Amino acid sequence: MSEAVARVRQALTGISGVPVTPYAADGSVDATKLKALIEKLAAARVHNLMAAGNTGEFFTLSLDEVRLVHRTTIQAADGKALVSAAVGRSLTEAKALARDAIAEGVDAIMGHHPMDPFAGPAYQAKYFLELADSCSVPVIAYVRSDTFSVADFRTLALHPNIAGIKFASGNLMLLADVIRSTKDAPAIWVCGLAEGWAPAFYAMGARGFTSGLVNVFPERSHAIHRALEAGDYAKARELIDGIAGFEAMRTKYLNGANVTVVKEALGMLGNDVGPVRLPGVETLDELERKNLREIVERVDGETRAA
Repeated sequence: MSEAVARVRQALTGISGVPVTPYAADGSVDATKLKALIEKLAAARVHNLMAAGNTGEFFTLSLDEVRLVHRTTIQAADGKALVSAAVGRSLTEAKALARDAIAEGVDAIMGHHPMDPFAGPAYQAKYFLELADSCSVPVIAYVRSDTFSVADFRTLALHPNIAGIKFASGNLMLLADVIRSTKDAPAIWVCGLAEGWAPAFYAMGARGFTSGLVNVFPERSHAIHRALEAGDYAKARELIDGIAGFEAMRTKYLNGANVTVVKEALGMLGNDVGPVRLPGVETLDELERKNLREIVERVDGETRAA
């Protein structure tokens, strides 16, 4: 196993934070605000920063905007946190984005789940395999479906350049089957459904978790991670219970409010990063905003008191 793959696998056992993408008043990507956000996350010791992930609104960004987000994140992290550049869309576009991010000095590539309405599951797995073959840095496969077979997952886990799989399905029986079938594979299985699902994933044998909360309260994400690494599930549940309302709000409108809640919470803490682009939910309504403010003020108070 190469040193680069080992480093990425180690980072995947931690917090894979997905930064939001700030926008300026004219709707363009605000690279200055993004730089400040990344510097804050790197200073907060977030283990892995996934640039242009779903919380970063990847599918609303142009390819040039994705490149800008990658470049800004790499430069702002300045080696203080591992950076994974998220790529996707057609395989040709994914490879081109990966090449450019690698030229900028990225540590890893994260392949978004191929979102084609006529995709065959085994061929979606092949998408990740071809991406991994084409990259000179380790690749992370982001699987958002439970349609892959155990054999498909095993093929991904055995690829020498796939450092880990972000498993983003709530099908825990499939996850258990997959982890059982890949005991001989070094790939890391990561909870791709954020903090709330992390205890169940850890119990199944996964390590690490993705996080949008980390944009707002990185200290809470770290505390949850420490509890899980120590096997203290009671403490992890207590900490997760405190942000359960925040995560529940993100699932509204068929997850359309996922990024909206994070961005509005940042604004409530004095960091206006602009609205969410269509087709995401652009803004919360008055009652939702009131409920979110109560959660943000409570968790912020707990954080300051800790």
